[in-house]
Amino acid sequence: MKYFIFIQAVVATLANATLADTLVAARTIRSQTVLGPSDLVVAAGDTLGSFTQISDVNGLETRVTLYAGRPIRPGDVGPAAVIGRNQVVPLIYSANGLRITTEGRALDRAAPGEFVRIMNISSRTTVNGRAMPDGSVLVQN
Repeated sequence: MKYFIFIQAVVATLANATLADTLVAARTIRSQTVLGPSDLVVAAGDTLGSFTQISDVNGLETRVTLYAGRPIRPGDVGPAAVIGRNQVVPLIYSANGLRITTEGRALDRAAPGEFVRIMNISSRTTVNGRAMPDGSVLVQN
């Protein structure tokens, strides 16, 4: 009997609770699209782990295809890429005060701060480096 009363109290509390808003896609949005306010809608309802405000994702790039009416989760979006696949970028080697700059070809897309594989055009060697905000790649030892 105690449990029945407890369950009734929980159900009554949940029924009276105000649901939070959930951020959803206004339309189907392809991956690698930079989001703007017209791409997003705030819907009634609470979805655990999803965004709740347009300002949280405005200007971010989609990592996956977003479908209309579905909640947008943190793994679905990220910073916009500054390096595109096959793009020629400045490749900067930096170790023990020595700095060498050459050109490399990006083998993946990357946003600032992400690691990316780069092929050194001169030596054809593949290295890993961190994408910088200016579009260069920094390789350190």
